[in-house]
Amino acid sequence: MGALERLRLAGDYPLAVIIGPTASGKSVLALELAARLDGEIINYDSVQVYRGFDVGSGKLRPEERRGILHHLLDCRDPEEVFTAGDYRREALGVLAGIRGRRKLPVLVGGTGLYLRALLLGLFAGPARSEELRKRLRALAERRGREILHRLLARRDPAAAARIQPRDTQKLIRALEVGFLARKPISQMHAEGREGLEGFGVLKIGLNPPRTPLYQRINRRMEKMFRGGLIEEVRPLLARGQGASEVKPLGALGYAQACAVVEGRMSLAEALRRGQTATRHYAKRQLTWFRREPDITWFAGFGDQPEVQRQVLDWLGPRLAFSGADPRQPGGASDSRSLKLRGKC
Repeated sequence: MGALERLRLAGDYPLAVIIGPTASGKSVLALELAARLDGEIINYDSVQVYRGFDVGSGKLRPEERRGILHHLLDCRDPEEVFTAGDYRREALGVLAGIRGRRKLPVLVGGTGLYLRALLLGLFAGPARSEELRKRLRALAERRGREILHRLLARRDPAAAARIQPRDTQKLIRALEVGFLARKPISQMHAEGREGLEGFGVLKIGLNPPRTPLYQRINRRMEKMFRGGLIEEVRPLLARGQGASEVKPLGALGYAQACAVVEGRMSLAEALRRGQTATRHYAKRQLTWFRREPDITWFAGFGDQPEVQRQVLDWLGPRLAFSGADPRQPGGASDSRSLKLRGKC
């Protein structure tokens, strides 16, 4: 039985998800799919959710969005914490709205944790405790962050085996959950979670050749520094909290730009380090996403017409459409009455 038949029988509403490393052309592909298939775009990039983080995050300007609705962009102030749980809650509301409008939701971004939280759900852990987190961070500063891993290994060996000793953020969350819930986080994970229901997920992976990808990453970082990244960072730093208190300022490109503004690094060194760190990040993204099930991979960039054609050829038969052929120019975008069929 094919994917389309399974979707019809299950009564699931289609959801297209674009996956791939940074600089692989995901945003351009999302625009093309949304334009041809009468869709709306949902961001799952953890930096693009913040207002004022435009140049360094690669956020499309409003005039570049082709009149297509984009969701979960510019929805938080820089000082606000926006967790994977927050993202899931907001995204579920957005999906409900898109479904009510009978549009095709197209998810695009690069934060695997956000995507996993939406599709697979999150365990029912306790809310954050800033006081406890502050104490754990202070402990790590006094005795080194490895102390957190040793503490977790005593309380929850299974979780400690999965978390790297230097991954302070995950160590603090695991300890926080254990202290507040009075049970190990590994046990809570094993008890299961509630995944996304009512949607048939169609995962599209972009897997471009490494050398051209790394060349694009290098050029993209150069363009960001030339295109106003330093100027974007200055007012964000001037808000008073500093880079350590504004989480998105630690993102790739922004961390290096902050070092330039604060006089800790030359512009040339910041560019070089930003390029290197982003190439490593792209490699980690691919490693992360390859663990995701049911992805159909396409060898190329999302802004290449041939790749777009291949994706549309693959996606079209998996959607129940009436009206224009989405694989032809002027397809769904020329037929505003196009509706998704099926038990939705």
